[in-house]
Amino acid sequence: MLVLAFDTATPAVTVALHDGGRLLGSVSTVDAMRHGELLVPAIAGVIADAGVSMRDVTDVAVGVGPGPYTGLRVGVVTGRTLAASLGACLHAVCTLDVIAAATSVEGPFAVATDARRKEVYWALYGADRRRVDGPGVARPAELAAQLARGVPAVGRGAQAYAEVLPTTQGPLDPDAGVLAALVARGEADEVAAEPMYLRRPDATPPGERKQVS
Repeated sequence: MLVLAFDTATPAVTVALHDGGRLLGSVSTVDAMRHGELLVPAIAGVIADAGVSMRDVTDVAVGVGPGPYTGLRVGVVTGRTLAASLGACLHAVCTLDVIAAATSVEGPFAVATDARRKEVYWALYGADRRRVDGPGVARPAELAAQLARGVPAVGRGAQAYAEVLPTTQGPLDPDAGVLAALVARGEADEVAAEPMYLRRPDATPPGERKQVS
């Protein structure tokens, strides 16, 4: 098994390679405006550093969000294309689940990433780090109202709205190394290989121009 994993649903472009027993390499760069520019070179770099070939990849794992339209689309389209061209198995995982798996909080918690427009993408997790509600999109105050007393939130969205959300120490963004390990161990809750937008994209094609009689 050779799992190539990546996620572009947050400001982080993160890529990793896992051989089923151990992590062979990973790289992450935080740059919300350069997902398309950074992803393919990062994949090539991780493959080269591991001393393997793309033809050796048996599984492709991709985080499918939720996330902003443009960055998320880059990762999902790349995942589909690589899996099809390599004849590899495609695994799609909720990005919030990847962050949750790397969280060391004891007891229930929430993961919140930045959805822009003064909103967060969120999901709630039990003490076993399994998702029990979500994903969804909401204003920070709305999420805070849903959380039971003492339930903290982790993630870049929680950090951005720490004055509203009860936050605690934890990962800000997904780590492709965690995603790869979840898939390699068969522990990922896989979902459809479709981008989780949860709302309409910021940019939409213009409608038909009305004719003036």
